[in-house]
Amino acid sequence: MFSFGSFTLLSSATKNFGGMFALRWFLGMSEAAFFPLVIYYLTTFYRRGELARRLAIFYAASNIANAFSGLIAFGVFQIKNSSIPNWRYLFIIEGGVTVLFSIFAFWYLPRSAAEAKFLSDDEKALALHRIQVDSSAVVNEEFRFREALGIFKHPSTYVWLCIEICLGVPIQGVALFLPQIVQRLGYSTVKTNLYTVAPNVTGAVMLLILAFCSDAVRLRSPFIVLGFLLTFAGFMIYASIDDVQAQIRVAYFATFMMTWGTSAPSVLLSTWYNNNIAHEGRRVLLTSIGVPLANLMGLVSSNVFRSQDKPKYMPALITVGAFGATGAALAGCLGIYMWLDNKRRDRRDGVTVRAQDVPTERLRDGPASPEFRWFL
Repeated sequence: MFSFGSFTLLSSATKNFGGMFALRWFLGMSEAAFFPLVIYYLTTFYRRGELARRLAIFYAASNIANAFSGLIAFGVFQIKNSSIPNWRYLFIIEGGVTVLFSIFAFWYLPRSAAEAKFLSDDEKALALHRIQVDSSAVVNEEFRFREALGIFKHPSTYVWLCIEICLGVPIQGVALFLPQIVQRLGYSTVKTNLYTVAPNVTGAVMLLILAFCSDAVRLRSPFIVLGFLLTFAGFMIYASIDDVQAQIRVAYFATFMMTWGTSAPSVLLSTWYNNNIAHEGRRVLLTSIGVPLANLMGLVSSNVFRSQDKPKYMPALITVGAFGATGAALAGCLGIYMWLDNKRRDRRDGVTVRAQDVPTERLRDGPASPEFRWFL
């Protein structure tokens, strides 16, 4: 966090494309580990049924940050007679705040719940017990790469990674190109940034609603499918409008639907596979591959939004929508498979067992364990 904040801050001093490119390269390297490790870090504090809403709050902050970026951009371009170009203020403000907060986070955050200074001895013991029975098979287990690679023996791993790919294109497409999509409504560049605020804020609200509902009913796959379908619907509605100016309210509403369905599947997908992996090493390895894989799909979204397709970007809208529909289909099929497999295991054992009824300390071997049940 300190590193990518510093590189963002330094971007305000660049003089040419080469300097900006070099800083963006190192910024990306610094930022790559941030999201996967935050997700893993939270799994060491919260039980499986509590994780979605905690991750949702974290991701909602990212949505709110996108909204504030639009507000800050709108604000800095109101500065008149500045001694430096206005765009440099964006990097100074965003990079400076990140660097300062990273110092506070390093000082405040504990290494684990059992080492939290703000907990009493009894609370630390309870925190360790909570994770032992409903998150990890072995708490604070030493990472062994050879053991962690065992996650790739399970076919479900590859389906999760395919869903990450389908998720990455819409989420990166909206994150990177929402201003271009909104600009088609006919606003100026500065005002366009302002009009991206509301979709991002409502996206954060929808993310929290879906995540809290998911935790309440202890289900992941149906809400992931719903999120994908919201994104698919948003892009298809927008693509179907020929005259945006004549149907500007419908077009703007479609941009809201795009944001509603991008963040929620990301949070719930990370929660879903972390809920089903009790081995901490395998969990951190899959998260460290899955989340960057979704981010890598920015390569796809950035190449389908082509300048020659302005202002409608029809090929891009159809491509992003198709990825959303495919993600919904994959998540739905995997959820159905898990439900059927749980039924098969119940028939074999002659008893109905829910995933949350099995302590995770018995599930180190994953689906190979006789007591294993999928967290749907």
